[in-house]
Amino acid sequence: MSTIVHEVKRGLAGVVVDTTAVSSVTAPATGPSELLYRGYPVQDLAARCSLEEVAYLLWYGELPDARQLAAFERAERAQRELPDAVVAVLDALPVQAHPMDLVRTAVSAIGATWPTLAPEERTREDDLARALQLFAQLPAVVARIQRRRRGLELLPLRTDLGWCAAFLAATFGGEVAPEVVRAFEVSMILYAEHSFNASTFTARVVTSTLADYHSAITAAVGALKGPLHGGANEAVMGVLAEVGTADRAAGWVARARAEKRTVMGFGHRVYKTGDSRVPTMKAALDVLVEREGRYDLAELYDAIESAMTEATGLHPNLDYPSGPAYALMGFDTELFTPLFVMARVLGWTAHVREQVEANALIRPLSEYTGPGRRTIAGN
Repeated sequence: MSTIVHEVKRGLAGVVVDTTAVSSVTAPATGPSELLYRGYPVQDLAARCSLEEVAYLLWYGELPDARQLAAFERAERAQRELPDAVVAVLDALPVQAHPMDLVRTAVSAIGATWPTLAPEERTREDDLARALQLFAQLPAVVARIQRRRRGLELLPLRTDLGWCAAFLAATFGGEVAPEVVRAFEVSMILYAEHSFNASTFTARVVTSTLADYHSAITAAVGALKGPLHGGANEAVMGVLAEVGTADRAAGWVARARAEKRTVMGFGHRVYKTGDSRVPTMKAALDVLVEREGRYDLAELYDAIESAMTEATGLHPNLDYPSGPAYALMGFDTELFTPLFVMARVLGWTAHVREQVEANALIRPLSEYTGPGRRTIAGN
């Protein structure tokens, strides 16, 4: 009797599991990489569009015209206030709980305020209504988390400001400089979508079981918490703090290599020649460095990048410039991954809907390596 030998692809490396029209990642062995949202280069979107326009593009497939954008913005701004039940849940949890645990719980709590639908009752319009509310309210959740951690007065999200400006004002109080708002918006656009990454695939797996929208997003938040995925931007700050000064970078990298340490912020499962999002985010970081006069941070950043690239051939990924950028904006390090959630919910939503509309239960096989068939002694 012949034995079937399966080729095991650990981590699903190189496996194409489905098609998608949401985004495209081009990562050749040589030459520049490219990330497209619905066909548009992400750097062009970051340069010319608002986050609200990008949200509309990801969900509806095309950039909005002026009328569509105005209607989308009105609908989003009208839903920024958190339900009382969600506020009660958040305020009952420990102030010093990890912010990603609080965000995950908040997403689930927001979902619990919606009626339960049977799978056959689920519609595209209902999913997108739930998504719009979550997109509108996540800034209130994250702003509340940071201000509670700091013992500050809690501020409502203003409805006379765009999504990014309203969030920053609720987080830091008062008016926020336009260049800071724009740098933040650029980061949100760059983080909004990235094909079948771990959290997006998690959302699609959960959706494939015919679970509801909020269950899929809650699971995606859990996947994003891991340091090999969303948590990497937090870990970047640990690297910068450990190296300390630019003159120590080369020696630190050499020791890290000798100890076989993973240096967060460098390398990527898909990109081998560099992350196409990095130049745009680095330009935003440079604006913040200039504004704050933090040239020491810029020198440290450049020194570590040079040492890593020379020693390993690895290039920075998006987490490397976004970490120090968020620090210069004033966010607690533990808030960096919740910021990622605020952006990536846009891509997750697009993929959830794509999965629903051409669903097949995602259920891979495994290669068993345990003991052969055996019996219990005495039987």
